[in-house]
Amino acid sequence: MTRPIGIMQGRLLPPVEGRIQCFPCDRWADEFPRAAQAGLACIEWIYDAHGEAGNPLGTAAGIRHLRSLSREFGVSVRSVCADYFMDFPLLRAGATQRAERLDRLRWLLGQCQACGLSRVVLPFVDASRIDSDQEQEEVIDCLQQVLPTAECCGVELHLETALAPAPFACLLERLPAAWVKVNYDSGNSASLGYDPAEEFAAYGRRIGSVHIKDRKRGGGTVPLGTGDTNLGAVFAGLDRLGYAGDLILQVARGAPGDEVNWAKQNLAFLNRYLSGPG
Repeated sequence: MTRPIGIMQGRLLPPVEGRIQCFPCDRWADEFPRAAQAGLACIEWIYDAHGEAGNPLGTAAGIRHLRSLSREFGVSVRSVCADYFMDFPLLRAGATQRAERLDRLRWLLGQCQACGLSRVVLPFVDASRIDSDQEQEEVIDCLQQVLPTAECCGVELHLETALAPAPFACLLERLPAAWVKVNYDSGNSASLGYDPAEEFAAYGRRIGSVHIKDRKRGGGTVPLGTGDTNLGAVFAGLDRLGYAGDLILQVARGAPGDEVNWAKQNLAFLNRYLSGPG
């Protein structure tokens, strides 16, 4: 099955201040020709606290510039990874803080609508990880508060969590399937020791987007094919589910300055899996 392959923003440029992932304020426009050169179909945009002031999503003029570059180079932007909520989590926040952060999410949904983007990936990992039943209830409450805005804007909420398959499925059952979906991250699942078959059986029909990376179990991101991610099982499972959405490369970084060639290598690696039997 043919699926568009894209890349997480910033991976086509040298790291900013040593960060593996953040919005590249000064050079974001350079990513469009680089993505086209690498043969990639799309970029998953980043909205974070680090690059908030320089992010074109923040203004009408910036959105026009972003969309113009997308048309010029034939590289689409369909989604936003809302890393802002890693720095300012919806969980473990006071009532006033949470209200302000929910307002920011509503604002972001409106900006996505203006830019023609169809989904926001909400990370509930690391600092925003869901650690208890009570926190699951808090997440459900937060999402229910912003769902009217999501529906009005026509923008889906895709949840990236560290939850095991069964509790994640239970959380999803209490939220509308049309607007709340799963962002499946192949590397994070491998790091946590989860079985793709068990994950897909629990919530596969809710998968709306996919991040591709490789990680060691209990460890960090490593180059594709060198960790514990069972990519064969992941793609076989996605095929059985009929998943036809894009695949976003969020892979380990290569040598600084060689980002386009590294992206080409990772794209070729991925295409070998996608074109092989099963």
